Amino acid sequence: MAIKAILSRPSSRWMDGSGPYADLIISSRIRLARNLAGWPFPSLLSPERRQEVAREINKAAHAEAAYAVAGELEMVMLDALSPVQRQILVEKHLISPQHAENEAEGAVILREDETISIMVNEEDHLRLQSFCPGLQLAECWRLANALDDALEQTLEFAFDERKGYLTACPTNVGTGLRASVMAHLPGLVHTRQARRILSALSQVGLAVRGIYGEGSEPVGNLFQISNQITLGRSEEDIIDNLAVVTRQIVDQETSAREVLQRETGPQLQDRVGRAYGLLTNAAVIGSEEALALLSDLRLGVDLALVKGIERRTINELMVAIQPAYLQEKAGRKMSPMERDVLRASVIRQRLQNKSGGVL
Repeated sequence: MAIKAILSRPSSRWMDGSGPYADLIISSRIRLARNLAGWPFPSLLSPERRQEVAREINKAAHAEAAYAVAGELEMVMLDALSPVQRQILVEKHLISPQHAENEAEGAVILREDETISIMVNEEDHLRLQSFCPGLQLAECWRLANALDDALEQTLEFAFDERKGYLTACPTNVGTGLRASVMAHLPGLVHTRQARRILSALSQVGLAVRGIYGEGSEPVGNLFQISNQITLGRSEEDIIDNLAVVTRQIVDQETSAREVLQRETGPQLQDRVGRAYGLLTNAAVIGSEEALALLSDLRLGVDLALVKGIERRTINELMVAIQPAYLQEKAGRKMSPMERDVLRASVIRQRLQNKSGGVL
C-alpha cells in the first residue's frame, strides 16, 4: 500500500532538489478547493453523510478518467491512522494541521510519489493538491487542472456562474485556487532585508507564512508565499502573478547572497563550517536549532562552500528530524529529550555517510 511507503520514508518526489531555481525554491504547490453540489459543507454534515461524501470522492478518484491523469490513487481514512502517523502527513505537507486534528470521517487520497494529495472532508469536501520541485507552478497547475477536470466527469461541483466555485471559506470563493511556493531565503534574512521585502507582498495580493501555512511561524529561513485573492481573477492570472513575484524575490535573494560572500566571506564560511560541525557532532539537538543549522548548511551547499552533500539530503532531513517522523521511526512515543537525542543521531548518520566537508 502507498500509505505504508509514504509513512516510512522522509523523501518525496517534490523534495528531490531539482527543478528551476531549486537552490532557492524548494517546491511549488497548487491547491483547489471544491464542494459537491447539493451537499452542505462538511461542518454541517452528520458523520454518516461525511462518509457518503468520502465514498463518492473515492469512487471518482478511481474512475477511468482520473486514472488516465494520475495513475493509481489510494484513499486512507484518517481515523485508521495513529495521531503520530497523521502528524507525519502534516510534516510532509500532504494534509493540513487542521485536517489532522479533526480526523472524524476525514480522509486523504494519495499518489505514491506524493505529488498528488486530496484532502477529503477538511474545510471543504475536497482539496486537491499537486506538488512539484523548484519553481514549477505552471506544471503543478496542469496536473491539478487535468485531475480536477477528470474528477468532474464523475462529480458535480458546487458552482455559481457569477461567483465561481462555492467554498466554506469566503476567501476561497471564485477559482478556489491557492498557489504557493516554499522559498529558502537566508540571504535576505542575514542582510536584514526579509521583513521589508516580504511585508510588501501583501500590496500585490500575496501572503507570507511559515512552512506549514496559515498560523505557522517561519523557521529555518523557510517561507511559504501564496496568493490571497481567488475571486475576480483567472487561475492563469493568479499563477502568473505569483511566478513573476517569485522570480523577483529569487533575484533579490541571489543579490543578497552575493553581498554576503563579497562583504562577509570569512564570517560566512565560518558560519557554514560551524553549522556542519554541530550537525555532524551534536549528541542532543532540538528541532528549531536543527532547522536553523540545516539552513546555514544548505546555503553553504548552494554557494559551493560545502562538498559531498546534496540539496536533496538536506530537504529529506527537514522531514526526518520532525517529532512525528522520529517517533514513527522509533516505533513508540518519545519524550522531548529522547527525540532530541535521536534527531542528533539521524543527522550525524545522514551527513557523515555523505563524506562531505566544508571547503
